[in-house]
Amino acid sequence: QLGMNGTILSSIPFLPPCYILVRLLMENNPLHVMSSWLQEFIQHRLNGSDNGDVSAGAPPVESQLLVYVMVAAFGYWATNYLIPAIKEYTLRKGISGKDMGKRGTSLANKDVPEALGIVPGAIFLICLIFCLVGYATAHPTKLLDCNSAILSICFMLFLGFTDDVLDWPWRYKLFLPTVASLPLLCCYTGSTSVVVPIQLRPFLMQDGMLTLLGKVMCYFVVVDENADGAIINLGLWYLLYMGMLAVFCTNAINIYAGINGLEAGQSYVIGCAVLFHNLIEIDAKSLSSENHLFSAMIMLSFLGVTLALLKHNWYPASVFVGDTFCYFAGMTFAVVGILGHFSKTLLLFFIPQVFNFLYSTPQLFKIVPCPRHRLPRFNAKTGLMEPSTFDCKPGEYRWLKRKKDGTEVVNMTLINLMLQVLGPMSERSLCIVLLGLQVIFCGIGFFIRYSFAQLVFDK
Repeated sequence: QLGMNGTILSSIPFLPPCYILVRLLMENNPLHVMSSWLQEFIQHRLNGSDNGDVSAGAPPVESQLLVYVMVAAFGYWATNYLIPAIKEYTLRKGISGKDMGKRGTSLANKDVPEALGIVPGAIFLICLIFCLVGYATAHPTKLLDCNSAILSICFMLFLGFTDDVLDWPWRYKLFLPTVASLPLLCCYTGSTSVVVPIQLRPFLMQDGMLTLLGKVMCYFVVVDENADGAIINLGLWYLLYMGMLAVFCTNAINIYAGINGLEAGQSYVIGCAVLFHNLIEIDAKSLSSENHLFSAMIMLSFLGVTLALLKHNWYPASVFVGDTFCYFAGMTFAVVGILGHFSKTLLLFFIPQVFNFLYSTPQLFKIVPCPRHRLPRFNAKTGLMEPSTFDCKPGEYRWLKRKKDGTEVVNMTLINLMLQVLGPMSERSLCIVLLGLQVIFCGIGFFIRYSFAQLVFDK
């Protein structure tokens, strides 16, 4: 259970999007507007006078957001209500495990239900279907995006649950998310071009002519000479990037895990950041506000079910989220990033996950030994978490050791690195520190997106 302190902490990431959301909802009376629109829509349907054009009579954004908030509240309630019931079924079927962070305590031998990410995942799909019924009615041109989003998320939810039950090898975990991203890529209708930073454009074009580098790049991509090298059309390379983004998002959360509350917590913080970005663009009435409304619809339901899961997964966890939730959450972020047309901005909210992946690369690619579990080690005497290690010979991996003649090397994860830098701490404190780090880097991501970008791109 989160408790009072946990509730206060969980409200911090949600405050910025909540501020904009409340301001948008208070501009008009959304209930009155929605009621009037429903009456008009039904009347048009009965008279057959809409001629198939429903987008012209779409309800205001504020009213749509209100409905999505109400659906998200239902998602939170349903998830919070069903988790205690469903965990009994997983225990009965033996889908459970031991909490390795509690060794040496009275909780060490307690069976903890696993794969409970299936509950928020299933409730999320129900919420999303309810939202899509109204969204597709108001935005019929986005129906293909809606269906591809559901298909991709369903596929990854199924893969995650089967992985928790069958324990798939890593090669399948890398291949299958690529397949799951194909529906998104097939219906992607956005731009495949990127804007080149002002400082780099002279390397591509000078005096209206392509430079040597620009000519070489034209063999692989299209450098827009009419834009004086400011735009590069990546074509299929951009689609490849988005496919790799889907693979990264689904696995990044999965490898940055191992302590109570971290998987659901980091997903909740990233979700708040994505929603905040969406609401900023909607409030500014940007050209892509329709895409951001689609993303906000998905994120509100996602935040509702994730917060309910976090309540049960918080230290000491009564359930484990499993790979089911990690894959479901990762694909949800990939869906909104790709179909919302802000896939590059999305990566700015994944800075800790990107660092953790790069830092873990030597172990992930077997350059150095990689134990099955790299989560921190619990010291039963002190009650604190310490960095976990793997054994080696005195002369091996000196570049990773603090003591050159040591026989242990700390596992290369961001979690263990924080314990090395800050020293041993309790599991709960460690999770709070890591989630605080996530909040800080999401803030840095917003600074890069809305302030620093103005220095390297045209306004």
